[in-house]
Amino acid sequence: MFSLKGLLKHSVSVLNHVAKRRTVCRHVGTRVVLGIETSCDDTGAAIVDETGLILGESLHSQKEVHLQTGGIIPTVAQRLHRENISRVVQEAIDRSGVCPRELAAVATTVKPGMSLSLGIGLHFSLAFVKEHQKPFIPIHHMEAHALTVRMLEPVEFPFLVLLISGGHALLALARGVDDFLLLGQSTDEAPGDTLDKVARRLHLKSHPDCCTMSGGQAIEYLAKKGTRHNFLFTTPMGQIYDCNFSFSGLRNQVSMAIGRKELEEGVKPGELLSCVNDIAAATQHTVASHIVKRTHRAILFCKERGLLPQRNPILVVSGGVASNTYIRETLKILTDATGLHLVCPPSKFCTDNGVMIAWNGIERLKEGRGILPYTEEVRYEPKAPLGVDITAEVKEAAIRVPPLKLRVQH
Repeated sequence: MFSLKGLLKHSVSVLNHVAKRRTVCRHVGTRVVLGIETSCDDTGAAIVDETGLILGESLHSQKEVHLQTGGIIPTVAQRLHRENISRVVQEAIDRSGVCPRELAAVATTVKPGMSLSLGIGLHFSLAFVKEHQKPFIPIHHMEAHALTVRMLEPVEFPFLVLLISGGHALLALARGVDDFLLLGQSTDEAPGDTLDKVARRLHLKSHPDCCTMSGGQAIEYLAKKGTRHNFLFTTPMGQIYDCNFSFSGLRNQVSMAIGRKELEEGVKPGELLSCVNDIAAATQHTVASHIVKRTHRAILFCKERGLLPQRNPILVVSGGVASNTYIRETLKILTDATGLHLVCPPSKFCTDNGVMIAWNGIERLKEGRGILPYTEEVRYEPKAPLGVDITAEVKEAAIRVPPLKLRVQH
């Protein structure tokens, strides 16, 4: 027997379930895709329909665990994916009110990323599609980041895309759902990785305001209180006329500057420098300036070759580092100066998640591209380029970038 309170609670639960089912019924005839993401340190799943409606999603973040270890340990990330993937996928399904038999397909990140992490998502997905006899759509992680914006607003091809994160930095021209021209990419480490390493070198985990933040978030937070002109850092690619990125040299410069200041101030290992805000501000500005200069050259190259539409050309910026407000504002200065329209997905869609993978699956489903039967075997690829590489052609063009003043108000 239910108590009155229990009966009311049960009734609300039933009504919520019915409401969910009605929501799905309203979309009868609209295909839905389950997306699964495990390329790095977040376990994500989502169900999205072909109108871009997110029916259900779930995400398990490993950030707190990796903050304690000072970085992502692949075996730890693998274990956490294995422990959480079944629950995360089931939560997304339950929240959507969609049964597995109603899915049009399952889309999963298979490249690029950390091999141990990719393997967990792929193994789970292949077992899932075989059990439910559903088509499988292998997803390129960077393609998903590039296309997420089309779920949120009507961005037409072609458009220029800048993807910046903890694991990647690249510039590409998106000409279609699976048609990209690669204009530039990182030659060493990604901007997010650089910011994280600088944060660790500054011991920002010991900072009372930053102890729960990722390295990049901590740098951005402290930079708002700092004066970037107190430190001068550079990137080593000033006379190289391409669109590739390099951040390891900057990280070494910052590390040496920190070492000198530690000697001057006599700080002990693990203690904070008095000038952490200024170092954070100078590091962030140098990263932003480098990103802007390479993107500027990509814009000029695309305009020179007639690769962008004359009306309303668009620069899409996505990836975890795209959440950095300062970097977004410097890119806005660039697009205003060059006549492009800057489009950035909301921060929650810039970081890794199941929604972007599901939407990429929808885009491919609509085009009938890359859809595999559940019986086909698929392998993950830790390293996988995006599209056709024309970086050499960009370098041969030797386009000189005019100076641009990046005056950003905090």
